[in-house]
Amino acid sequence: MNIVKLHDKSFRPFISSKEIDKAIKNVAIKIQKDYENKKPLFLGILNGSFLFTADLVREFDGDCEVSFLRMASYEGTATTGTVNTIMGLKESLKDRHVIIIEDIVDTGNTVEKLFEELEKEKPASLKIATLLYKPKAYTKQIPIDYVAKEVGNEFLVGYGLDYDGLGRNLKDIYIINE
Repeated sequence: MNIVKLHDKSFRPFISSKEIDKAIKNVAIKIQKDYENKKPLFLGILNGSFLFTADLVREFDGDCEVSFLRMASYEGTATTGTVNTIMGLKESLKDRHVIIIEDIVDTGNTVEKLFEELEKEKPASLKIATLLYKPKAYTKQIPIDYVAKEVGNEFLVGYGLDYDGLGRNLKDIYIINE
């Protein structure tokens, strides 16, 4: 892993693809235990969670469905504080076991908005799985049920995370050079 330059910023290696794989397998084991014979719906939040969703679902041993919802709350390296739903949900969630798949949870604004909207659909259960969790930035009360890795408040790219559209395809996760 080397320094990566995206737009006007440089990033250094932070979490290797091997560490990511191990963390995802650990989350999958916990979800497997909780959702055995329940046929959950994994709801990936685009764009950032597409790789995490794919790898997590591949590790899940049982019947499940996968869908995606697109949300946005970032511009550049900062959260806007406003969450916009961009692409809506097509499936009914009524009486379904739904696991929201996030790439990263920081302030919790997206999670809170998702919960408000998805609870209206009356799912049997609604849980959150995230690849990365920033506990010092989290300001909401909604529990984050499955966390692959806790991180600090630094800006990260790679493995689905981007900086103004670039870096999602990196196999490893990189941290911004300040």
